[in-house]
Amino acid sequence: MIRVILVDDHEMVRMGVSTYLSTQSDIEVVGEAENGKVGIELALRLKPDIILMDLVMDVMDGIEATKEIIEQWSDAKIIVVTSFLDDEKLYPVIEAGATSYLLKTSRASHIADAIRATYNGESILEPKVTGKMMTKMRTKEPRYPHDELTEREYEILLLIAEGKSNQEVADDLFIALKTVKTHVSNILSKLGVADRTQAVIYAFRHELTK
Repeated sequence: MIRVILVDDHEMVRMGVSTYLSTQSDIEVVGEAENGKVGIELALRLKPDIILMDLVMDVMDGIEATKEIIEQWSDAKIIVVTSFLDDEKLYPVIEAGATSYLLKTSRASHIADAIRATYNGESILEPKVTGKMMTKMRTKEPRYPHDELTEREYEILLLIAEGKSNQEVADDLFIALKTVKTHVSNILSKLGVADRTQAVIYAFRHELTK
């Protein structure tokens, strides 16, 4: 039996995937998590055969969760299941150690087949993902620390550069102050800077601000 956990912030998505997988005789959903932070705790506690990981989630996104899980459990097999194909999400999560990358538009049967293939040591990538990876390998474009920022982190960095406090950022984006603090911490870590001031200097130096 292939033991699977689902990490996705949409309850209906988790319910739909879980319901379908429950019809498969060789797959069992053993846990669900609504964000990356809970997903890490669940993955390290249950040690499932496969982790289905969404990318865009509050509290902690799928990229950070994937990095953390792989750092603490290098044998983890993570299948990204997302709606996004943009470079700022695709490359970081693949580099972080995700094994396979699927789109939420995939048929349920395709996801089940990908679970089996990944469990058996294969890497399943959407054709569009494969094309993007090949293009990147050919162009060998330079990458900078800010290329590792998620869309939300980039948005918060720009607001910080405007001189806004964490509370003002939280109010502007309609998210919790604690969530902002987590994002800011991730931003500082990814940019390799010690504080908000250095992050602002980085943003202006690399002409990230409008």
